[in-house]
Amino acid sequence: MKTTLLLLTVLFLGSSLQAQNKQMESQGLVNIKSVDPSIKVALMYARSDNFCGRTLYADLHDAYMLPRCAKALKKAQAELKRRRPDLSLCIFDATRPMSIQQTMWDVVKNTPHYFYVSNPARGGGMHNYGMALDISLCKASWSEALWRPGSAPCRIDTIPMGTKVDHMGSRSHIDREETILTPAVIANRLLLREVMQAAGFMPIRTEWWHFNLCTRAWAKANLRVIK
Repeated sequence: MKTTLLLLTVLFLGSSLQAQNKQMESQGLVNIKSVDPSIKVALMYARSDNFCGRTLYADLHDAYMLPRCAKALKKAQAELKRRRPDLSLCIFDATRPMSIQQTMWDVVKNTPHYFYVSNPARGGGMHNYGMALDISLCKASWSEALWRPGSAPCRIDTIPMGTKVDHMGSRSHIDREETILTPAVIANRLLLREVMQAAGFMPIRTEWWHFNLCTRAWAKANLRVIK
């Protein structure tokens, strides 16, 4: 009986994941693994240890984005490998459905941290158009097989960046790093920015891990919101 229930659960979860993947693909998005399988993926909102304190991506474990974004990210990975073959880009979030954006906004909207999450009522952010990434650097030797969705602790071999991805505080900002961070951490952040900017991505002031491939105005004029 237990074996049957376990099998049914696995089949149900697999079906849900496939449905979510098809939903993403139907909106013109691509799985980064189909473009560059060497890029690591560990979606932080498929786990509960994020700023919301719960799992938001129950049926999404792959990093989807518009083809233009995936092509640029492949270029960034190539530049990183040229400079540091021992490292890899690691995606913590990519395309984010607007429904998830609303959930995040509801968590921060009445707090001092409201500006870390784009307001859905104002069109959301670049994650909601498939043109933004939350990304860091990790050891190329780190195996994604060690990463699991859910609530169990999981260690990712990222190099020191001063804070974890999605930390809400001044140490996450990039405009005054030299006053609060060590030279080694600053060098690591600079490496990430350099390889991403070489591929056309733009950093933002308040989150060292966040990069956009276009402006908000261009996205709202030319792209559709991801559902």
